Amino acid sequence: MTTRITDADTLQRCIGALPGPRDMKVIDHLDTWAVRWLQASPLAFFGFGDAEGIAITVGGGPTGFARTDTPTTLDLPPTRLDDPRLARAGQSFCSLWLVPGLGETLRINGQVAGVEDGRIGIAVRECYLHCAKALIRSDFWQAAPDPLTAPLTPVQAAARSRFLVLATVDAAGQADLSPKGDPAGALLQADEAALWLPDRPGNRRVDSFRNLLEQPRLSLAALVPGQTRLLHVRGTATLTTDAAARARLAVGDKPPKLVTRIAPAHWAVRDSPALAAAALWPATQPPDDLAPAEIFKAHVRLNRSSGLQAAMVRAAVAVPGLVRHGLDQDYKKNLY
Repeated sequence: MTTRITDADTLQRCIGALPGPRDMKVIDHLDTWAVRWLQASPLAFFGFGDAEGIAITVGGGPTGFARTDTPTTLDLPPTRLDDPRLARAGQSFCSLWLVPGLGETLRINGQVAGVEDGRIGIAVRECYLHCAKALIRSDFWQAAPDPLTAPLTPVQAAARSRFLVLATVDAAGQADLSPKGDPAGALLQADEAALWLPDRPGNRRVDSFRNLLEQPRLSLAALVPGQTRLLHVRGTATLTTDAAARARLAVGDKPPKLVTRIAPAHWAVRDSPALAAAALWPATQPPDDLAPAEIFKAHVRLNRSSGLQAAMVRAAVAVPGLVRHGLDQDYKKNLY
């Protein structure tokens, strides 16, 4: 019996049924909450890609280094990106924005509209808040600054990493960037031929996995919270339910349901000026006016879906305290 996953139906059976409100949190523009999030964010991960593949870079600096003049546009200053050369007009764009002290992250996807006049212009097509599980599992904001200077091999960096972002792109060139977090040794494992990345409980959108089934090339950037080095990996992926691989990546008595095997085409450890400029650690207190539960609720209301199920979801999130309670319970009981 094969353990390799090669089709979407098998993938969904492995991960579990999609929750009804899965896409209800996704909006097609930057609302006032998203703009405020960008104003408070000193760091973002960016993916630029097309049907041939995708690459990752990092942007960082003072909070609010990105600019948005309209609800459907986003401007990035090239000087704040580690590698602005990756951005080319017409490419798909994906991003993950962090705010110090908050576990949730903001994801913004779209297309590079142009690169000119000292700006990278983005046409926004998706915006939504991502749950806090990756940052919780990695103890991201609990880290202290760690000015590591000793050289690290990619294998050593993989073993120490606790947080990463995974960039994928489908056959049509639409890009997606997803955060992952785990204790050191459980996030990435390396052997003589491959890297192994577990899947932990999340929102079951499986966008990254669906992309990999269509087009297996990926990029990832991994780090140790507190440090400003990144492990950059480009390679090809296969999805597997192999029992031995799952057992090696168990946390406690809970193995992942599936594992991504990555055959690296290139991997290297590099300093990140953008990560250093963001000065994330020690983490500051998050802004009082950013409330993730309220953002989830607002985005459900703004979502353009119609029909009975959409109406039921909107009614449910309108119940006072329900979203916050649901998030707290999910973060407490469903990390692994």
